[in-house]
Amino acid sequence: MSGISGPSTAPDVRLIDAEEDLVPTPPVAAARRTLRAHPALLLLGIVLAALNMRAALAGVSPLLGEISDHFHLAATATSLVTTIPLIFMGVASPLAPKLARRFGTEAVLLAALVLLCGGILLRVAPPVVTLFVGGAFVGTAIAWLNVLMPGLVKRDFPERAAAMTAVYSTAMIIGATASAAAAVPLENALGGWRGSLASWALLAAVAALLWVPQAVIARRGVRHGQPAATPAARPATTAPVGSGTTADPDASRLSRTPLAWQITLFMGSQSLVAYVVIAWLPTVFTDDGMSKSTAGLIFAYSTLLQGVGSFVVPLLAGRMRQQRLLAVGVASLMACGVVGLLVSPTDGAWLWATLLGIGQGGALGLALTMMVLRARDAHTAARLSGMAQTWGYLLAAAGPLVLGAVHQVTDGWTLPLLLLLGVCAGLAALGLGAGRNLKV
Repeated sequence: MSGISGPSTAPDVRLIDAEEDLVPTPPVAAARRTLRAHPALLLLGIVLAALNMRAALAGVSPLLGEISDHFHLAATATSLVTTIPLIFMGVASPLAPKLARRFGTEAVLLAALVLLCGGILLRVAPPVVTLFVGGAFVGTAIAWLNVLMPGLVKRDFPERAAAMTAVYSTAMIIGATASAAAAVPLENALGGWRGSLASWALLAAVAALLWVPQAVIARRGVRHGQPAATPAARPATTAPVGSGTTADPDASRLSRTPLAWQITLFMGSQSLVAYVVIAWLPTVFTDDGMSKSTAGLIFAYSTLLQGVGSFVVPLLAGRMRQQRLLAVGVASLMACGVVGLLVSPTDGAWLWATLLGIGQGGALGLALTMMVLRARDAHTAARLSGMAQTWGYLLAAAGPLVLGAVHQVTDGWTLPLLLLLGVCAGLAALGLGAGRNLKV
């Protein structure tokens, strides 16, 4: 979340790519100045790409029962449908800056959208193995979009970075909400779960087509084998180690900083709760007697409400020296939602969905905000963001898999939900550490 751009009127503006301190080569810089003369095209491309960043994941959850029945999958194997994309979201994240340095952000964004389209279609091919291989492609594509989009927004809209961040974040939520709400109706209209899942490939294909001219223009004048960007020089620092500020904000130094790990584990824990909800919330409702169409609608409603938390909480966090109370607050909202699911899943379903949605959105917004607030400078924020996303998503991947296995063994949701409640308690404890007014 740390891409920084100089004034848009500067003739040699440095455009930082993909959350890294990079400077584009002269041909790429000239091409990007051409692209920035057409902000409407950039804006539309960003919005369409953002709509795809959660849709391919959220649309699976309401259909997990049908997918499981079709392939005769146990609960543990079914959880892999949502776990495998999360694993690859963590594993593939570090590749994005390297690919952007070599080929340019625009080209890698296009490749991610093409890969996403292919992964969505591969998931619905007849052999069961393609369901999981396609999920790996989907997770990889989303990982690259996750890393590229914040830097791209701040690079191409430096004077309106906050507003554009709100636009693309809202587009992400709209895409996820639409996918969750439409999953069952599309299944009924298109003759099964395969048609429902495959339909979202069209959205990815449209977004990819819009990025083709941008990728071509950005690479214009770059010779074959020439990188699109090179590392930017940054001044050396002499800050003492052990004072809450690291002298060299590289990955190895961050990995030895307790505060960095607190932020990373906060990111991973809130993501774990979020993706358990994505994977299993509709199933919790349907197992308690609710129709799958109603369960899908409530799930979509909860997803939509994440926008409230993700918008309000970062604004509050930026006005506070410490964010410890906010961290406890969002964790408590999620914990109350989980308790409600334990006590009476369907009777209070709309209330539990409200608490979970606002809490999840607030926790995500707070995690992303703390990556910036706790960082000493933009370069450190970039490294911290990469560390938190990589290890955070790998931690999150364990949630749907482990809880699915526990559900299979116990044939119920009591113990899985109690474990999820424990994660919420851990999230609050991590927030007390990560929310302190310290720097890495």
